[in-house]
Amino acid sequence: MKKTVKTIVIATTLFTFTNMGHAQEFKRFAVSAGWLHVMPQGKANSFNINTNVKNGTVADVGMISGDTILKNVDTAKYAELEKRDPDNFDLTIYNSIIKTKYLDEIIKMNLDGTETPEEREAILKSITGDAQISGIENWQSNAGLEAEDLDTLGLMFDYYLNDHVSLKLIGGVPPKVKLKGKGAVYAPFEAEGHPLPNIPGTPGYDPTAPDIKVFLKNGLLITDLDKYNKAATATAWTPAIQATYHFGQSGINKFRPYVGAGILYAHYSNIKIDHGVKNDLIAAGHMIQNIHDGQAGASLEGRPSSGKMIVKVDADDAIAPIVSLGFNYDFNDSWFTTASLSYAKLNNHATIKVINQNTNTQLIHATTKIDIDPLITYLGVGYRF
Repeated sequence: MKKTVKTIVIATTLFTFTNMGHAQEFKRFAVSAGWLHVMPQGKANSFNINTNVKNGTVADVGMISGDTILKNVDTAKYAELEKRDPDNFDLTIYNSIIKTKYLDEIIKMNLDGTETPEEREAILKSITGDAQISGIENWQSNAGLEAEDLDTLGLMFDYYLNDHVSLKLIGGVPPKVKLKGKGAVYAPFEAEGHPLPNIPGTPGYDPTAPDIKVFLKNGLLITDLDKYNKAATATAWTPAIQATYHFGQSGINKFRPYVGAGILYAHYSNIKIDHGVKNDLIAAGHMIQNIHDGQAGASLEGRPSSGKMIVKVDADDAIAPIVSLGFNYDFNDSWFTTASLSYAKLNNHATIKVINQNTNTQLIHATTKIDIDPLITYLGVGYRF
C-alpha cells in the first residue's frame, strides 16, 4: 500500500513540474456532479472475540435452577464417563444429572427468605458450590458484517496539467452506509461444577451415590445478526485523488475515454449500532459480569448483573488504491456529460467493546475486518472553465 501511494505521489509531482509554466490551448478546470452508485463486493469475515474471563476461572455458581443445569449438560463428557466405567455409570448419572431435578427443592429447604445477603450467599455456596469456567476467554465466530449498496450525489473536479493528463478529485455527499450482519455469534462456554449435595430427606436421596462434578458445555447465543435488518450504520467519508489520462484531443474529439489510478481515503463517523444488537451485547456484558460477581448461574439464566453496560463501536481509517475507466462526451466547448466505473481495494477493521461503566472495565472486545472492495459507477454532467 505504501509503495502504491509513493508511486502516485512521485508521478503526480513529475506531471506538475513538467507542465508548470507552459501555455496550453485547453481549459484547465472541469467540475461535474451526478449519480454515484457504490456496490460493495466483499464478503463477511469472522469476528475475533475476547472476554476478561480467563480460561480456568473459578466462580461461585450462586442461584441456579436444576432445569438450567440439565439444558447445559455436556453429553459428550458423560458418554466418555460411561465408556470408562460402565458399572458405576448409573450412580454417576444420578449424582450429576438426575439429582438436579431436586435442586430447586434443596434450595427451598435451606432458604426461607429471612437470611441476610451474606447468609444467603453462604447457604447457596454450600449447595451449588463453584465452577471452573473455560472457553470464553477468546474464540472466533463465523458471523460477520457486509456493507450494502448505496447511492449518493457525486462530485468530481479535474485540474488539467495538459490536454491529456489531469488530477481528478473524487468526492460527494457522504452517504450513510448500512452494515448487514451475517450469521449468529455463540460463546463456547464450558464448566466443571461442584458436586450437588446429597442431603437426607430430599427426594431421591441415596447415601451410596458418589460425589462427582457436574460437567456443562454449550454454545451460548450472544446475538443472531440474521434476524435484524441491519447491524450498524455509519457515515462514510471517502475522498479520492487520481492521475487521469484522457485520450483524443480537445476541440476535435467529442468522445474522449480516459483511464485513471490513484488513492482513496476512507473515514467513518456517526457510527450507530442497531438497537436490537446493542441490547444483545449489553446482555452479554451482564453474563460476563455475573461470573465476576460470583453468580455464574445467573450468567446461564440471563439475569442482570451489578454492572451498568455500555457498547462502543469504532472503525479504523483506511487508504486504498483505486482505478477508473470512463469517458467524457462534449456537448460544446464548456458543457459535457461523463460516466465512469471505478474499483477500490478497500477494507476496514471494526471494533466492538462492551464496558462496565461502574468500574470502567472492558468485559468484551471483538474485532472484524470489513471487506468493502466497491465497484463505483458514476454518471454526471460537467462544466469546463
